[in-house]
Amino acid sequence: MARATLTISSRNYSSWSLRGWLLCRMAGLQFEEAHVDIDDPESRQELLLLSPSVLVPRLTHKDVTVWDTLAIAEYLAEIAPNAGLLPTDQARRAHCRSVSGEMHSGFHNLRSALPMNLKARHKAFKIFSGARPDVERIRTIWTECLQAYGGPYLFGDISVADAMYAPVCTRFRTYAVQLDPLLAKYCDTIFDWPLMREWTEGALAEPDEIGELDVEF
Repeated sequence: MARATLTISSRNYSSWSLRGWLLCRMAGLQFEEAHVDIDDPESRQELLLLSPSVLVPRLTHKDVTVWDTLAIAEYLAEIAPNAGLLPTDQARRAHCRSVSGEMHSGFHNLRSALPMNLKARHKAFKIFSGARPDVERIRTIWTECLQAYGGPYLFGDISVADAMYAPVCTRFRTYAVQLDPLLAKYCDTIFDWPLMREWTEGALAEPDEIGELDVEF
């Protein structure tokens, strides 16, 4: 029996599921996936029992249960200190935690205006004014990190921050958000990441419709 279970939702639409899954794989954790369909009433009741916040992902490992994405990241960094989830340098590590926390708690207009949908691809898309500051802030974060640490990932080597911002790369591709060459190259690096390719293949194999696209889950 697997010692860990990660509860996730749709691969195509659930950005938080993607983040949690990436973090677990980055940590080298052996786990089984449990899939919850939020649109199904019985599954929603099950999820209410699993997590009081009604959110995925949820990690069960041995006798530990963690259901917040950043808490999962910190837990994995504790149990797999050699996995490199956080930079070894203290200042860089603090910076990584800061931009990851900003993604975790902010950018609500971006999430509403540009929901994750890996199957969709728009040639042009009008972003409403409320989401534009979020897009600009993310551009600024990425530029500062890539220039400060030299790429190809946000903090040089791959880290928690890349797992947190990987769904944003997919949103920018889906909705044709214009990026300068430095940031476009970063997104290409994320798309070429073997774990992202694996997740995307699973997303493309899912059914085409889900009931709620206006909720970040």
